Amino acid sequence: MTDLVIYHNPRCSKSRQTLQLLEERGLTPSVVLYLETPPDATTLKGLLKQLGMDSARLLMRTGETEYREMGLSRPDCSEQELIEAMVQCPRLIERPIVVKGEQARVGRPPESVLEII
Repeated sequence: MTDLVIYHNPRCSKSRQTLQLLEERGLTPSVVLYLETPPDATTLKGLLKQLGMDSARLLMRTGETEYREMGLSRPDCSEQELIEAMVQCPRLIERPIVVKGEQARVGRPPESVLEII
């Protein structure tokens, strides 16, 4: 397994651009289609640490309908509730996420992932 991984949604333009950026540099990441195989809570906690995020909310797509429907905007939502919501509804996870070794970056903009390559 490669030490370069992209959590990818092929329907997302930023995700496609990020994957293309990596491939143009001769890199072949392992592609995780996270909508089909969502990360579990432990993996999400690890990603948050690798991303340097101190809140799961920072990794969430707060504009998604599910975010509102699940009541996740409440300030009293615990980290565990937010993580479990992403496990149950992976559309809530910001994308793409590129991981190399112990570091990760969200590809927004796609060039931001070059910091860890």
